Amino acid sequence: MRSILFSLRRVTLLSRHHQPHAFSPIRNPLIPPISPTSSFSHLLHHASFSSSSSSHPDGDKKVAGPLVEYERRIVAGELLDGDLCQLGTLRELQRLYDELVQSADACRLDRYSASAKPTRSNWFWNKFVSPHSSVSPVKGLYLYGGVGTGKTMLMDLFFHQLPSSWRAQRIHFHNFMLSVHSRLQMHKGLEDPLEVVGLEIADEAILLCLDEFMVNDVADALILNRLFRHLFNNGIVLVATSNRAPDNLYERGLQRDLFLPFIAALKERCVVREIGSSVDYRKLTSAEKGFYFIGRDISGLLKQKFQQLVGDEPAGPQVVEVVMGRKLQVPLAADGCAYFLFEELCDRPLGAADYLGLFKEFHTLALEGVPRFGLHNRTAAYRFVTLVDVMYETKARLLCTAEGSPLELLESIVTIADAQQIAPRTSSRSRKSDDIDLCVDNELGFAKDRTISRLTEMNSKEYLEQHSIMLQEKQPSL
Repeated sequence: MRSILFSLRRVTLLSRHHQPHAFSPIRNPLIPPISPTSSFSHLLHHASFSSSSSSHPDGDKKVAGPLVEYERRIVAGELLDGDLCQLGTLRELQRLYDELVQSADACRLDRYSASAKPTRSNWFWNKFVSPHSSVSPVKGLYLYGGVGTGKTMLMDLFFHQLPSSWRAQRIHFHNFMLSVHSRLQMHKGLEDPLEVVGLEIADEAILLCLDEFMVNDVADALILNRLFRHLFNNGIVLVATSNRAPDNLYERGLQRDLFLPFIAALKERCVVREIGSSVDYRKLTSAEKGFYFIGRDISGLLKQKFQQLVGDEPAGPQVVEVVMGRKLQVPLAADGCAYFLFEELCDRPLGAADYLGLFKEFHTLALEGVPRFGLHNRTAAYRFVTLVDVMYETKARLLCTAEGSPLELLESIVTIADAQQIAPRTSSRSRKSDDIDLCVDNELGFAKDRTISRLTEMNSKEYLEQHSIMLQEKQPSL
């Protein structure tokens, strides 16, 4: 009886605190398919029409889905032609799309369907009278692979083909975990707040697309294990991208044995697909067009470029509210541009929440004095990697001065496997200071290539042109 009273209290609190659509997707309109012309497009054309027999859920009789949109982009010259690795992944995405279309009612995907909206009463009934979970009949998809192989592009291509009436959300993993922590804080005091959080998320999004799935923190590892048990039992279908295979998530992390059930559940509820490609598409851009300046004692140049961007707008200190009442001091800012010393952003106890809050207010960051990373500043390296990830996700522009190229900044960061390949010192050779600073860290080591790739792309002509277009679209029409 006491447990039932506790549960009734949870239901009351859930009704009081429930906030739907904490992170809502922005969906592009469906683009009709175009007939293929090239030999690779012929293969793609055959794959799309042989693997998909479903019409679009909104009533379009034409074959729809990510394969068709991929074909259209190749014909239009928006994508390179001939990546068979991506084509194999697209078949899996098309498989998922087709199964979701065919099982839309069973998966409760339509947000406007009365049966898709759980109420407090039927949640109580399902929990205490009907002990069976409502696991989705459709398996999700976990995509992993090296940097620049197109994981995010393919997931977004899939997501933008979904009908707007579906309960589907696409969110970066950093943002997702920030939302989870915020919800947990809101439901603090309940017997099992994660159960309520799982219900809230499943109410907003049965199809959950998480970009750049990564686990670095023991608290997140423990939360994910229990949270996804509730999510999968509430019918969630997960689509995720990551640099790591499921078995390598949170590798060598504290209390990893408590995280292993999550890996087993992930592999059970998702088809795992590796994207193999020898091409880093981010590096196929016009480099040396950006604002990445190498050298020491060149802060004057950075300030000059910063002043050119802000124009006649007077620059001065500002305060930005980031998350849960926290504030971030910006030393110098004007016209959407912020200026920081490296130490002010990466040598202080800041994280993804602070950086996300910063780039909600600013579209450009001038960062002075990025150092080479090693054992002596490993914590700063973690923050810099997170900063670059957030900037890339928000399409922010970077001006910086650094002690070396992106590759040189991170060359002393290695994984355990890489370190084992380094020849040991002989007795006749002394250890040099540069070797002493070698940082052996698996998580940083795996993030290294992604950070180098992103810094390279953010310095490209194409990226900066996209940034300019984004700013123009945000400006209010006169």
